[in-house]
Amino acid sequence: MPTLDKINVPPFERPIVELEMQLEEILNTMHLVRNDEERELKDEQAADLRKQIAKKTEEVFGNLGPWEIVQLARHPGRPLFSDHLSAICDDWMELHGDRAYGDDPSIATGFASIAGHKVMLVGHRKGKNLKERVACNFGCPHPEGYRKAIAKMKLAEKSQLPIITMINTPGAYPGVEAEERGQSMAIAEAIRDMSGLRVPIICVTIGEGGSGGALGIGVGDRYLIMQHSYYSVISPEGCAAILWHDGKKAEDAAQVLKLTPDDTVRLGIMDEIVPEPEGGAHRAPREASMILRDVILRHLTELKAMTTDEMMEKRYEKLRSFGKFNIVEA
Repeated sequence: MPTLDKINVPPFERPIVELEMQLEEILNTMHLVRNDEERELKDEQAADLRKQIAKKTEEVFGNLGPWEIVQLARHPGRPLFSDHLSAICDDWMELHGDRAYGDDPSIATGFASIAGHKVMLVGHRKGKNLKERVACNFGCPHPEGYRKAIAKMKLAEKSQLPIITMINTPGAYPGVEAEERGQSMAIAEAIRDMSGLRVPIICVTIGEGGSGGALGIGVGDRYLIMQHSYYSVISPEGCAAILWHDGKKAEDAAQVLKLTPDDTVRLGIMDEIVPEPEGGAHRAPREASMILRDVILRHLTELKAMTTDEMMEKRYEKLRSFGKFNIVEA
């Protein structure tokens, strides 16, 4: 198990962490044991704690509500784009700049290889520490980020390379300077252009899938979402502020937004939920990446087996199926 942040954890995970700290304390003092009787006692205590941890983990993570899933999607230990990149890609050559304004570090683009498949990889970058998070604007892209992304995707189309996007953003940056540089237009053009690219596109939500920030690199042939991620038209806090003028009602908003992986699959938005290791991806990051790699490869193989026209027809049908509604006569 990786070293976990034992302070910045969601409240529902705290009981598990406390048990793990007790177990860690016992294991760290094993070298001080003076006789076999004392060692046997400590072994029994450690075994009992492991059982308690397993039971509590199953109990907690088997009954997560929407708000708990949002908290897990934002977990400080959750593997980010950079973690999945280093775990599943054999090589990586990053490409920079939108050829118009600058290079937005909150979206990374580049050539990569996954188990021998050459691809164009695009993903939101959040940063691993405070300095990186500030530099990446906490994963909230500016318009030049989306223009960079679509320019590199068009390059992939010319090279006949599949595109894989990894989505993890609370939303596009809503500041004045972003609007001055055409934020809404950049996202709209990215959605339009992605829908017409004649190469396979797999979109994976690995954490937060927030509004237009996610849609800007989120149009494709297959839509995947990791088990403890969310996909929503707005953040729960933003929704609560609009509906009830109280951001503290985020938990209530998460309930009504239908943003969980199960909700998105049921509503026909996502195609598949990518399972995570027991206790969440933050507890076994590499294992989570390997599961994700296998699912991506399976869908990539299926898409490559189609003709381009067949793939484009299915993509069109998928896009047209979004937004179902009922008409009720008065």
